Amino acid sequence: MNAAADLAFSIVVPAYNESADIEAALEAAEAFLGDSGLPGEVIVVDDGSTDDTAQLVARYAERHPVVRLLRNERNRGKGHSVRRGVLAARGQVVLFSDADESTPFTEAPKLLDALRPGGADVAIGSRALPESRLERPQPWLRRLMGWVFRGLVRLIVLRGLRDTQCGFKAFRAEAAREVFRRQTLEGFAFDVEVLFIARKLGYHIAEVPVLWRDSHDSRVHPLRDPVRMFLDLVRIRLRALRGAYR
Repeated sequence: MNAAADLAFSIVVPAYNESADIEAALEAAEAFLGDSGLPGEVIVVDDGSTDDTAQLVARYAERHPVVRLLRNERNRGKGHSVRRGVLAARGQVVLFSDADESTPFTEAPKLLDALRPGGADVAIGSRALPESRLERPQPWLRRLMGWVFRGLVRLIVLRGLRDTQCGFKAFRAEAAREVFRRQTLEGFAFDVEVLFIARKLGYHIAEVPVLWRDSHDSRVHPLRDPVRMFLDLVRIRLRALRGAYR
């Protein structure tokens, strides 16, 4: 499986200090590939973890060749890690997922169905559609933060999508390459940027209801990160006005 055409799926998992969850996530991703009956790969991008996440993945990969490990020398952010993994992917469809499996890999067929020939180019998991299922909702403060951020996204950058931040998204390979090579943000607002770029390039985005459960080990700081994400929305708009995403 040395050529992109040999692989149907690439699964990208960004990981930062995920030693408690990473092996279970790899087992679930590999089980999904096995159930699909089509060849694929799992790319873990370790974002400069200070725990033994990278070592656990390396040992797992020795026993399971479908898994590849990429390591950032230092912590760069989720956006950087996803971009690196996506651009290294060889599959015809590239899906990225959080290591804590807030949306389990059993939901992946819903996104893949949306990408069938004649369908969407990008399929994103959504927690905000009537058919979505929230097994374990977020605490009230994070729900409030999410509501405010979604309003700012619609006001400043991107209308028509109810949930840009669910960490479960799939792209046709061509769309993935064109979008992520233009991506610039490395923090949590990178999702908005890649969806903005996808729409600007004319790709069809499908929002798909998924099962979702809150992770109590959220890496979003309730005071610092919302300010950074707001500033990132402004950066997206300014870069677009300067033609940076052409």
